[in-house]
Amino acid sequence: MTYRITPSRNQTYRVIQWMTGDVGQVGVRHFASNPVFELVGLLVHSEHKVGKDAGEIVGIPPTGITASDDIESIVAMDADCVFYTPIIMDVDTVCRLLQSGKNVVTTSGFFHPSPDFREDGERIRSACVAGGTSFHAGGIHPGYAGDILPLTLARVTSRIDKIQVYEVVNMMTDAPLDHIDWLGFGKEEEKFLSEPTILGLGKIFFAQSMYMIAEGLGVQIDEVTSDLRVATAIDDIPHELGSIASGTVAAQHHEFTAWVDGRPLIVFHAMYTTCGAESVDPAWDWGKTQYRVVIEGDPATELTLAGIEKPDGTMTHPGYDWTAMGAINAIPDVCDSPPGWISHFDLGLVQPRGLVRT
Repeated sequence: MTYRITPSRNQTYRVIQWMTGDVGQVGVRHFASNPVFELVGLLVHSEHKVGKDAGEIVGIPPTGITASDDIESIVAMDADCVFYTPIIMDVDTVCRLLQSGKNVVTTSGFFHPSPDFREDGERIRSACVAGGTSFHAGGIHPGYAGDILPLTLARVTSRIDKIQVYEVVNMMTDAPLDHIDWLGFGKEEEKFLSEPTILGLGKIFFAQSMYMIAEGLGVQIDEVTSDLRVATAIDDIPHELGSIASGTVAAQHHEFTAWVDGRPLIVFHAMYTTCGAESVDPAWDWGKTQYRVVIEGDPATELTLAGIEKPDGTMTHPGYDWTAMGAINAIPDVCDSPPGWISHFDLGLVQPRGLVRT
């Protein structure tokens, strides 16, 4: 079902920011600068942030909003929407927020109704009905690069034989350094392959985007499979928090495949490295941090999403900005939607507001 949303162009949306990690900080900064939004509350996890002004936490002038770790007071607070940005979603908490009369927009999961999330999805729908509220998940991947972009690109093609989506990230230059340990870099290859990191959840996570593509194309997925390959460091690779030892994992290639009628129709490549091709074996050369969508068919078509090089030759990869804004820009449309789990198909073409300002 697609909802016909009537934009409320002059409305201000009262927003609570839930957590201030990398994505949540983008949210606070944007809510403070975009006149379409009013930041009315901030929930933090770390004790050292409690009692501080939201602006101090994210490096902007004071906002007048004090950070709290009191979940009950935040749940009781009056607001139009909660921007919920923990790494892992707590479904119980999200349902409480929805039942309390607040819409929830999140980057944490439930991007598209897929079989893996059927039970919790029903809980979210029930909470929306109880609270008269709406729920939506967005981001960069899933939520944009691996679902909205492929379907957008498909619109200008005549035949599709295969869709491949590539996510390339240099963890040394374009991600927080603590992600190096978090993602298992520096482990012995055998240990890494036998003890998967959080990306061991990648199959059901990215499958949401695959099911969205399949639904958009009018086909049925038979199954989603996964594969994992690594490259090891030729020499030690030092970084500010330590070093990746020679012979340990320095690059990872996660591959997720959606099979349709016995053939691989949709393939996602999650390709993460800590160095150039000359420093790993095999010598994988993936280029700079980017998202790339390739449609094999007629006509064969490709689209690349990347940061822009600065004058000094470095390239900013605004991954956390993309993740946050992919969801934030949908907040007005979600708040103006009927109650329920609002998918990207339900929203249609999102109409961002307040981006052009002096």
